[in-house]
Amino acid sequence: MPSGRTIAIASVSVALVAGAAGGGAWWYLHTRGTPQETAQRFTQAWQRGDLAAMRAELTAPAPALDRAYQDMLKGWAVESTAVRLDSVRETGDDTARAAYTATLKLKNVGEWSYSGTVDLAVADRHWRVKWSPAAVHPEFSQGSSFALKTNWPERAAITAAGGERIDGSDAGGSIQQLVGILDKAGDKDVKKLGSSYKKGDAIGRGGLQETFQQRLAGTPSTEIQLIGSDKKAETVGTIEGEAGEPLQTTLDMRVHRAAVSAVRDLKQTASMVVIRPSTGEILSVVNNTGGFNRALDGAYPPGSTFKAITATGLLQAGLKPGSRVTCPKDVIVGGLAIRNSHHAGYGSVTFSDSFAHSCNTTFAPLAKEHLSADELVRTAELFGFNKQLSIGIPVGKGSFPRAENDAELAAESFGQGRITASPLLMASAAAAFADGTWRPPTLVSSIKQRNEPQELPEGVTDAMRQMMSAVVTKGTAKDAGLPSGTRGKTGTAEFGPADDLKTHAWFMGYRDDLAFAVIVEEGEGGGAVAAPVAADFLRALG
Repeated sequence: MPSGRTIAIASVSVALVAGAAGGGAWWYLHTRGTPQETAQRFTQAWQRGDLAAMRAELTAPAPALDRAYQDMLKGWAVESTAVRLDSVRETGDDTARAAYTATLKLKNVGEWSYSGTVDLAVADRHWRVKWSPAAVHPEFSQGSSFALKTNWPERAAITAAGGERIDGSDAGGSIQQLVGILDKAGDKDVKKLGSSYKKGDAIGRGGLQETFQQRLAGTPSTEIQLIGSDKKAETVGTIEGEAGEPLQTTLDMRVHRAAVSAVRDLKQTASMVVIRPSTGEILSVVNNTGGFNRALDGAYPPGSTFKAITATGLLQAGLKPGSRVTCPKDVIVGGLAIRNSHHAGYGSVTFSDSFAHSCNTTFAPLAKEHLSADELVRTAELFGFNKQLSIGIPVGKGSFPRAENDAELAAESFGQGRITASPLLMASAAAAFADGTWRPPTLVSSIKQRNEPQELPEGVTDAMRQMMSAVVTKGTAKDAGLPSGTRGKTGTAEFGPADDLKTHAWFMGYRDDLAFAVIVEEGEGGGAVAAPVAADFLRALG
């Protein structure tokens, strides 16, 4: 009996071992995963451009895979790819085929979709992709290449606010500086813009033509092609083009012509910007010298025009236009010797009169007494300093660095030191005093602004209007011939080495709903040179 029981137990053990061995063989030989899972991983990797993940799904290495998908991206100017897996069906023992729809977004052209298939097979007991060039596109084969044949529509117009076209060859030089030119695309342009462009196609170069290239050019009627090894082109898809969208600027040609007439005959280099205070719209940008656009990109010390901004801080600190102050001939602040133009001195005067006579010797001590370096920075930034303006084309950024000591604070109070500004920025400051709110200037009102309008502090606007009027009626601009109702501030900004100082002449101001800034390089003084230019401009408007 014991031996019989031993035999029976042994038999059962043998059966269990045999069963275990059979199960292990079944598991070892069983195919892992499904063709659907493999196809899904492959198409998702294609969609995100992960070539390594695509290669990991293959039955065998495919040296041509990377080049094929990379060439597609370049040759068809593909910006993004979306791949939808439509169906997967088994086609035989251990083989399957996945159907997909690929939607390509082609740069400057639009979206295009096509259908294709990817073959799958079992390899090493896993479902894998049996890749061939036809997986990229059904008509693609070894040796093929990708191309686009484009036909661009007529370029859309750039116009002034009144609808006048300003992008023609007959536009004045200042307008051309804003608009830019049409040029033929070169190799670098094609590389930047994508394969929808060919060498020699018309593109914008500089100004609005370049900034709004895509909008103005529209989209081309496009044939999507495969070029065979025999160099024959096969069109595998088409996309209909769309005309470009016209671009309307804020320029007012009547105002612009008046500004041109005011600076055109000056012997010195001069620039002028005119803005509508109620909206921030740029009505005119004028340079009487070509090349560098000084009106928008110039970085000049603003000189005493900046006193209007310092005065804003001092009014906020408690001064009134009628507050008594002193205007001596000379003063020293923080070790910096300061004098007035022509060594003038006016003794005891009102704050308004010190502004009208442009007393450096008043503003420097007041700034030290009433304003910290941080407070003056905050006041300057209220008028657009240290902010990148978004007018529709690139422009220079006005700079107001924080004063590091009392001497620098004193110099900054009357627009010297390390401050730089363009005529555009100072025109926007003048517009703020006219309207009571600083508005970011713009040349294309449809663009999104990066800066918000900023209301001037309570009580400042009325006081500054009174003080800026005094500049014209009895101050430094009284002999400039400015029409009644004009308010402004003159400026004479020193620049260059200490032993060879030169000056730029400034005037910024406004009348009704027109604000402006004028600079005359190496001009004698703001009141004598720049303010008369503004007077000529206003008289030309009638």
